[in-house]
Amino acid sequence: MPRRLAALFLALTAVLFSGFAQAGPHDAAFKSFLENTVVPAARKAGVSSTTLQRELKGLSPDTSLPGLVGPGGKGAPPKINFQAEFRAPANYFKESAFNALANSGRRLIQKHSRTLAALEKQYGVPGRIVVAVWARESGYGGAKIPYDAIRVLATRAFMGERPDYFLGELVAALQILERGDISRSGMKSSWGGAMGQPQFMPSSFLKYAVDFDGDGHRNIWGSEADTLASIAHYLSAHGWVRGRDWGYEAVIPDSVSCTREGPDMRQPVSNWVAEGVTRANGKPFPDFELSRPGNILMPAGRYGPAFIATENFYVIKEYNESDVYALFIGHLADRYGSNAGFITPWKPTRETTRGAVRTLQQALEAKGYDVGGTDGLIGYKTRRSIGKDQEAGGYFATCWVG
Repeated sequence: MPRRLAALFLALTAVLFSGFAQAGPHDAAFKSFLENTVVPAARKAGVSSTTLQRELKGLSPDTSLPGLVGPGGKGAPPKINFQAEFRAPANYFKESAFNALANSGRRLIQKHSRTLAALEKQYGVPGRIVVAVWARESGYGGAKIPYDAIRVLATRAFMGERPDYFLGELVAALQILERGDISRSGMKSSWGGAMGQPQFMPSSFLKYAVDFDGDGHRNIWGSEADTLASIAHYLSAHGWVRGRDWGYEAVIPDSVSCTREGPDMRQPVSNWVAEGVTRANGKPFPDFELSRPGNILMPAGRYGPAFIATENFYVIKEYNESDVYALFIGHLADRYGSNAGFITPWKPTRETTRGAVRTLQQALEAKGYDVGGTDGLIGYKTRRSIGKDQEAGGYFATCWVG
């Protein structure tokens, strides 16, 4: 760096942090982190000295946030409570919650019908899917999102589990403020740094947020049109297939093993039909779906509803890597039309803990099965591994614990 620029840079940081009030045990180290790490990274990304001085001066870490480990991310990570109750999928699908969300959603779909029609034409994502994501992320914008995004991101970059990731997100948030889409006071996030009604991380905002109301700002905090457009753009950019639904509740006959679940076992829907798979409502699969790929989805193995899922189910999972999350979105979207629950009921299952599930996963791994990780959660790889082990022992596969 030329000597003159270096002098200017030092002058900037001196002014920037001159008002820093040291009150907490980590404030001095935090000040050094902002000065020596954040400012250079943000300046390299095009954030001006004016923005940095305005937004970082006097900033202190919020040590009340959950999941912090210590400066530099070098402390002991928070322990996962594997003795906590393992929640079966049925627990996520309470009728009272869906009734309330479906009724509110119908009114909002009617209110935003023109916007949603325009978004579906532009991005190919059905309006009911967009509205269901909106519901799940922020209760149609009604959820409290009270945290100062800059302070949250700066704290996590300084003393969180993934400091490099959150440093990038902090720089992205400063870029948003530099561009003027939102003021600092309006940039509210969750305690994890996800912002606004669609709960975008700042890097996702930069890539996918849309100014759909034409006011010159991408406002996912206060504009419903921008929120809906941003969700639609996100799903489209992650591969939403036009003209396809997310999936169909189905009856999987005993002759089709639950061990064949998973997106890596897709085949044309017509092939599943030929093997005896039918829709749970008794209707045929749409003709346009028959030649397209689909896969079995059995979130509770043989102890709950089953589905033929399309690629779009896994696009929804790009928003949140959880089968239950994506099923919640798809099911709620369906209920905007006919507010009916699943046709196949969730059967009672034995209560267990995440630790017990993890022990089972470790045992299956020791036998050579791919369970997708020993995290105490049951994804499709764990489910079908359970089923394969059941079949190997001469039992009928249920693909579920116990």
